[in-house]
Amino acid sequence: MYKKISKELLNFIEKSHSCFHAIEEIKEELNKNGFIELLESKSWNLIKGKKYYVTRNASSIIAFDIGENLDNYSFNMVASHSDSPTFKIKDNFEIEVSSKYIQLNTEKYGGMLCSTWFDRPLSVAGRVVIKENNKLVTKFVDVDRDLVLIPNVAIHMNRDANSGMKYNEQIDMLPLYGTSDNGKGNFLDVVSETINVKKEDIVSSDLFLYNRMQPSIWGSKEEFISSPKLDDLQCAFTSLKAFVEGHSKKSINVYCCFDNEEVGSGTKQGALSTFLVDVLSRVNEGLNKTKEDYYKALASSFMLSSDNAHAVHPNHPEKSDPTNRVYMNEGVVIKYNANQKYTSDAVSAALFKTYCKNADIPFQAYTNRSDMPGGSTLGNIATTHVSIKMVDIGLAQLAMHSSYETAGMKDTYYMYKVVKEFFNSHIEETGNGVLEIS
Repeated sequence: MYKKISKELLNFIEKSHSCFHAIEEIKEELNKNGFIELLESKSWNLIKGKKYYVTRNASSIIAFDIGENLDNYSFNMVASHSDSPTFKIKDNFEIEVSSKYIQLNTEKYGGMLCSTWFDRPLSVAGRVVIKENNKLVTKFVDVDRDLVLIPNVAIHMNRDANSGMKYNEQIDMLPLYGTSDNGKGNFLDVVSETINVKKEDIVSSDLFLYNRMQPSIWGSKEEFISSPKLDDLQCAFTSLKAFVEGHSKKSINVYCCFDNEEVGSGTKQGALSTFLVDVLSRVNEGLNKTKEDYYKALASSFMLSSDNAHAVHPNHPEKSDPTNRVYMNEGVVIKYNANQKYTSDAVSAALFKTYCKNADIPFQAYTNRSDMPGGSTLGNIATTHVSIKMVDIGLAQLAMHSSYETAGMKDTYYMYKVVKEFFNSHIEETGNGVLEIS
């Protein structure tokens, strides 16, 4: 069972070469399971017992499964993110070098381990906007072949290469695309041919590099998986699988996958936006519930903010906290931070531990070293608009923000199983700090 679900995960990642493609894969899975697509620009006619989803910017999605008995309903929510650190291709994308080479002009998206992008086959995926008569139409692009490469400088030309490097993104990280033809390349031709449109019809684009290395299952007992984009598509996939299989008659189950977490979430489609509160409010109104009903529902609601965590590194165990250490294949991680960069507290952790025990899966506690601040994630950002109980969870992995990351074979299954347990439940806050789970 561990290997089967991990293979499904890696297949999902292989089809998700950009955040737009990840959301398309999620939509396809929802469509297969009877979900109905809604548009933010149209009216919503909602029915109890039905399942729906809505996207924003084609890079974020919120789906919801409405229970049949909503007398004392609450929202069971899981949030993950669709984006990963990469390089975005700028407008006026071609640079000629010495009248011989063509490079693509790029800039960093998010905080990546730059060295992991060198000397490996890369390609380009994302979206373009084209003009069709009087309409602007979005089309997704995936140039599915080895297209570019970022070459290292030879050790003979940089004797300090193994003594620590500081990379200049405008100089060191530009990908080599091809040879010059009178000062020009043909990148736009390649993009337009990929989607079968005229290059003159392309108005604008959001295109990104991606690593072409195939995902792998490895280790003495095949206990590890490695792939691009495990942060955070491992959580996005496992929570999606649990969401489509789970159901609560007394709750509204909600699946969220937001874009732009890696750059702070401060976009119209990020966790800091009004996307979630807009959807929850419209669901409440679409079911003819009152504002009072909505506030009551939020009081009993719970969100799992799902984003991966740092496993103890075998070469550098000193980088981890002395006692709150997490390891691959040893269970779902509960993340804590006294300064609330993670939202877990005694109440939310107790709730999640209860689900883990009910699902018979292991869990671990994670904190950063006290002298080594970590990054924040979705939970504390989303709660600025929707104030609910929340816990930050994830799966242990190595080399986070590398172009090729590593995680545990078993943990994919562990996350799926506990999230499904959550989506099969109903939580009700009865007062005086008492929570009932049914």
